[in-house]
Amino acid sequence: MSYPIFRPVADHALLVEFGETINDQVHADVLRLDRALVAAPFTGFNEAIPAYVNVLVDFDPLLTDHSLVENYLRDLLLTASSSVKPHRLREVLVCYEPPFAPDLAAVASHTGLTEEAVIKAHLAGDYKIYLYGFAPGYAYMAGTPTVLQLARKPSPVRGIEAGSVIVAGAQCLVTTLTMPTGWWVLGRSPTRILTDDPEHPFLFDVGDHVRFRRISLADYDQAKSH
Repeated sequence: MSYPIFRPVADHALLVEFGETINDQVHADVLRLDRALVAAPFTGFNEAIPAYVNVLVDFDPLLTDHSLVENYLRDLLLTASSSVKPHRLREVLVCYEPPFAPDLAAVASHTGLTEEAVIKAHLAGDYKIYLYGFAPGYAYMAGTPTVLQLARKPSPVRGIEAGSVIVAGAQCLVTTLTMPTGWWVLGRSPTRILTDDPEHPFLFDVGDHVRFRRISLADYDQAKSH
């Protein structure tokens, strides 16, 4: 199959697919198109929404159509810079102590690791922000170590607190709202993901890398008090 593939979505969007597998090269193509559209938008362009392997390009159907947008994007991709934007490294604090790690023992049991080995494996992950979705500030990261890649729980658990550090499959996420989830809760972070800046409402940009730093319960309480 030859990429990119262009798929019409309703009457107002085009999905541009660059592959089927989550990897750095495919996501680099996603970000390249996203940056190129910001630099050179077409008439009727509303927004581009990057994801793991594709970009949803939303447009005004009164000003353009799928065919015109596809032709524009094909031409744009021929000239778009392939240079890689330097990524930022963001540090996120995480406490793995009770009561913030309700699934730590279960993850240890499923993986055959000790709880301390689970923590060390999580800290060693190479995390990168691939997309935002589902809820405000939900930044989906790939990079969870293979040994921790568990399927989601059979059913979601209600009332998972904001700031919970959760994993499922190759993905990791820091929640921003109290919500149900079927992901595995390894700890909780006092790091603020939602900012007060309307120009940059979230801590991360797509493409940023994330490093988790372990803190104690006392450190967590102190960080939350500030």
